[in-house]
Amino acid sequence: QVQVVESGGGLVQAGGSLRLSCVASGRIFSSYTMGWFRQAPGKERVFVAAISGSGGMTYYEDSVKGRTTIARDNAKNTVTLQMNSLKLEDTAVYYCAATSRGWVRNLNGYEYWGQGTQVTVSS
Repeated sequence: QVQVVESGGGLVQAGGSLRLSCVASGRIFSSYTMGWFRQAPGKERVFVAAISGSGGMTYYEDSVKGRTTIARDNAKNTVTLQMNSLKLEDTAVYYCAATSRGWVRNLNGYEYWGQGTQVTVSS
C-alpha cells in the first residue's frame, strides 16, 4: 500500500507565494511519478504539475508554467510544489497523487491520492 499526505495549504494574498508538501509511504518511492492536481468549488479536478520518479522530467499545466516549480527528495519520500505570483483563480483544494503507470497528465493514470490541502488566495 501507498499512503499520500499533503500539507502546506493556507490563506495567502494574491501575488504571494506558497509551498505545498507531500509525503508518500510505500515501496520504492523513486519508481513513482508524482503529480499535483487541484479542484476548485463546483469544478472538476485538473492537472497542475508532475515529476518523474528520478526527477529528470517535469510537466506543468500552461496556466502555472513559469511561476510554479515541482521538485522531489527521494531520500525523504517527499515532493513539493512551489507556487509564486499566486492568483485568485489558484484557489482550490490541491491533491498529491502517485502513479507507477499511465499518462502523467491524466487523473486516470494515478493509483494513489492524498486527502487534499486547501489553498485560498485573497485580494
